[in-house]
Amino acid sequence: MSREPSFDELVGEAQGAERERLQRAHELLLRAGPPPELPPRLASAAPLAPFRRRRRRALTRGAALLLAAALAVAVAFAAGYAVGNERSPGSAAKPAAILTLRGTRLAPHARATLELWPARAGNWPMTLSVVGLPKLPAHAAYEVYLVRDGRPWAPCGTFVTAGSGPLTVTLNAPYRLRRGDSWVVTRPQAGREPGGTVLRPASA
Repeated sequence: MSREPSFDELVGEAQGAERERLQRAHELLLRAGPPPELPPRLASAAPLAPFRRRRRRALTRGAALLLAAALAVAVAFAAGYAVGNERSPGSAAKPAAILTLRGTRLAPHARATLELWPARAGNWPMTLSVVGLPKLPAHAAYEVYLVRDGRPWAPCGTFVTAGSGPLTVTLNAPYRLRRGDSWVVTRPQAGREPGGTVLRPASA
C-alpha cells in the first residue's frame, strides 16, 4: 500500500507567505475529505464537451447558410427590381418611341403596340404587345422587320402565338436607326422574303 506524501514533500522549498497559504489550503482539503464516488451511470456517460462543440459548430454552419441564402435572395431581388424599372413603362427609363400597328387584310383583327427603348451599345430593345394574330402552322413564325425607305430592310426577331389572345414579346434592333425608320410584322408566304405583312403602322 503506497504512503500518502507529507505536506513538506508536496510544497518542497516554499517559504514565507507562500508556504502559509499552501498550508491553509492543505488543511482545508484534509477537512473536506475525498470526493464522493461517481455513480456508475454517470461514469459510463459520453463526455459533454465534444457534443457541445459539435452542436455549436452545426448551429454556426446553419446560421451561415441561412445568412448566405438571405443575401442571395436580396441580391437577386435587387437585380430584378433594377432591370424591371429600367425596361418597364412608367419607370425612370421611358420608351424612345411608341409605334401603333394595325392589321392588314391578312390579319384584319390584329393590332399591336411596339415600344422602342433607349439603345444599349448599339442595340435597341423593343417590346411588342400584340393581339388578334392567329396561330401559324408548325415550324412557322411571325417576323418583325425594320422598314427603311418604304420597304422591309432588316429582321428584328421572330415569335409564335398560341392563338389570337394577347401576347407580349421582347425583340431587338441591332442597327443604327435613322429618322423615318418604322416596323412591320410579317408571316411566312411561299415565294416571298419577307413574307406577307400582317401588321403595319397605323399612320401608313
